[in-house]
Amino acid sequence: MTRLTGRALRLTVFVGEHDTRHHKPLYAEIVHRAHAAGLAGASVFRGIEGFGASSLIHTSRLLSLSEDLPVAIVIVDTEERVRAFLPQLDELVTEGLVTLDDCEVIRYTGRGHTPPEPPEEDAGGKNTEGKRAP
Repeated sequence: MTRLTGRALRLTVFVGEHDTRHHKPLYAEIVHRAHAAGLAGASVFRGIEGFGASSLIHTSRLLSLSEDLPVAIVIVDTEERVRAFLPQLDELVTEGLVTLDDCEVIRYTGRGHTPPEPPEEDAGGKNTEGKRAP
């Protein structure tokens, strides 16, 4: 079971959706490596429009010539674990932007967590919240 609360570090990697690593989408390679590194989680978000260092606007609009839309990979974990993962990004990301932001995790519990126990009943058949048990 994974539990993460309190101070954390958010890593965001911006690349193009057609960027590849060994004939595989770069975003997929980053997610798989984050998983292998034991990071808490990673999500990929596809943008509908954007531009980067090249100043070329990429958009999903119908008549656009560009289909290489921006992609953001977001990873949140403890600062120590995120910073330990950065050397892998140095190897993978040749064009793109990598940002780090301090954040606070309110609640993150991995799959397999146990559901909360139902309230206990008192002698009168009511639970601790004062309601009659079903």
